[in-house]
Amino acid sequence: MREILVTSALPYANGYIHLGHLVEYIQTDIWVRAMKAQGHQVTYVCADDAHGTAIMLKAEANGVTPEEQIASVKASHEADFSKFLINFDNYHSTHSEENKQFSELIYRRLNDAGHISTKDVEQLFDPEKQLFLADRFVKGTCPECDSPDQYGDNCEVCGTTYDATDLKDPHSTLSNATPVLKTSKHYFFDLPEFEQFLKDWTRSDNRLQTSVANKLQEWFEAGLASWDISRDAPYFGFQIPDTPSDEPDKYFYVWLDAPVGYMASFKNLCDKRAGTDQALDFDRYWAQENEHKTEVYHFIGKDIVYFHALFWPAMLAGSELRTPTGVFAHGFLMVNGEKMSKSRGTFIKAETYAEHLHPEYLRYYFASKLSDKVEDINLDLEDFMQKVNSDLVGKVVNIASRSAGFLVKKYDGMLSEVCVESELLEDITKTGDEIAAAYENREFSRAMRLIMQCADKANEYIDAKKPWSLAKLEGTEQEVQDVCSVAINIFRQLMVYLAPVLPELTNNAKEFLNLKDLSFASRNEWLLGHKINKFKPLMQRIEEKDIEAMVEDSKASLTQADAPAATESSKPAAKEKAPVTNADAEQTDYIGIEDFAKVEMKVAHVLECNHVEGADKLLQFTLDVGEDKPRNVFSGIRKFYEPEQLINKKVICVTNLAPRKMKFGISEGMVLSTGEPKTGLTVVTLPDACVVGDVLA
Repeated sequence: MREILVTSALPYANGYIHLGHLVEYIQTDIWVRAMKAQGHQVTYVCADDAHGTAIMLKAEANGVTPEEQIASVKASHEADFSKFLINFDNYHSTHSEENKQFSELIYRRLNDAGHISTKDVEQLFDPEKQLFLADRFVKGTCPECDSPDQYGDNCEVCGTTYDATDLKDPHSTLSNATPVLKTSKHYFFDLPEFEQFLKDWTRSDNRLQTSVANKLQEWFEAGLASWDISRDAPYFGFQIPDTPSDEPDKYFYVWLDAPVGYMASFKNLCDKRAGTDQALDFDRYWAQENEHKTEVYHFIGKDIVYFHALFWPAMLAGSELRTPTGVFAHGFLMVNGEKMSKSRGTFIKAETYAEHLHPEYLRYYFASKLSDKVEDINLDLEDFMQKVNSDLVGKVVNIASRSAGFLVKKYDGMLSEVCVESELLEDITKTGDEIAAAYENREFSRAMRLIMQCADKANEYIDAKKPWSLAKLEGTEQEVQDVCSVAINIFRQLMVYLAPVLPELTNNAKEFLNLKDLSFASRNEWLLGHKINKFKPLMQRIEEKDIEAMVEDSKASLTQADAPAATESSKPAAKEKAPVTNADAEQTDYIGIEDFAKVEMKVAHVLECNHVEGADKLLQFTLDVGEDKPRNVFSGIRKFYEPEQLINKKVICVTNLAPRKMKFGISEGMVLSTGEPKTGLTVVTLPDACVVGDVLA
């Protein structure tokens, strides 16, 4: 028996759960249930990611404390997960005493080992709000063209990029006060010290999928940078311990304590179970010298690989704790072949879905699409309806409904004492080994294909034997019982195989089959001379009207006001400045850009990205911004990126600028990035939850 600890990425405590989120939690839950069914001891923990500026500001806007804000969201998250049968052993919060203790422990160990350094960072400070201002909270007059009311990172009139400190007559957008220049000490984790360790770690023991390891190699080649792990007050989070008493309070950046939440949730569970027959030993899983051979796996989205495959293992190794056995990334969710859209009603909240359709429909459909690859999956609503109706209702449940009536009516529910089709049953039983392996390898789509092949064999057998015709003939009573008994035995096998995906259907089937156990091992014992109960409908067909109602409700419920705010957890931490707009430093023959009262920023999907012949600093983007045709945009970031690094990413595009004529073509917007044009720019990429064409406030 293997001892396994499993986590899913922590949802940010600043908004609702939607179908895009559920890909990960359903994937993880299926894997956990499959491994438990095979007899392993598996513990599944998660928590809300509850710290950061976004939550502090959201709470302030809602007129509540941050603690009240995160408590309300946590309750909502847990309710949604419960609807979709996500069976956590423990669901906790990063705003917890356990997380504080482990965050401080890791920091102190890193600091004692010389992995933490400090550096003064100069920033604008709002004297009224008493906080440091990100560039997006500063406006003033452009130092280049004297245009007024420009943000603190770039001029939307002349396109010049600059530091907020270069603005003339700057003012805070939060209080309208004149900001002052103030120096603040920041704390950095020396990630480059761990480069060789990480190169070895990411390529060893199948810890990562091949495509992920290859992506990390690109980051190694670009060079790792020290990571800013501190934030200035006011900030909702944990204070950094052992800082000088004469310095302002410093807080851990949310991405330091967020992954520590895995440990904290597990420790909370260990404390809850202490003294019981389900007791768990924390050190058995997290001590650096793991002689017990316990396993730890993280399931995550591909957008947060950098944190989980670089920062997190480096932090753990540097603080003398064990690193994960494996980190499994998945792709994003599309609906009807496109990014989720509020206007089309395909940006669907978990709560809205559950009001119209059974969650197990979605669990099965996702399972039929998920593989061990880092690939986006598509929820085609028409295919979704047809697949569920065909596979689950038309094939699987139909086996039981076609056979149970004869057995209950004519034989008091008793199955035959012998199996007349042992070869068929042995074949389906043997297939269970392949199905179990597919589950363990996260090849869920393969597992579903194998299961449906077994269902097809059962239905072909029933169609060939025609028990409904046999029942009309004299002297065929035993044959009818035998045929229906074979069908019920195959149905039982299918329930064993589908149990990780459809736990509620399986529980209902247990009652019908008069069984207590549907573990993988149970498939080896056929039901002979066994009595079943009266069959009750186990699953209803999906009706098109239910899908249409769900889509309509999604259009109505997902207004801009109730959409989740942007989170710090969704952005890389290597560059900490607010988004700035790239400009082509080489180019001076622009036409003027019309002035406008308010910058409009939209979520854009990078369809294509290419080098620009004759321009050393430009990349050319083809962007989908939710309009009738894509936009062509030039950006001066060539020395920081290769085009393939940005294709299929979601970025932010400034869309209400006049087209800019350049010698290479027309630029129809600007792509936002963060950092310094001279030292390094990082394109701001967005998580899949963001919808193409949505306007960002």
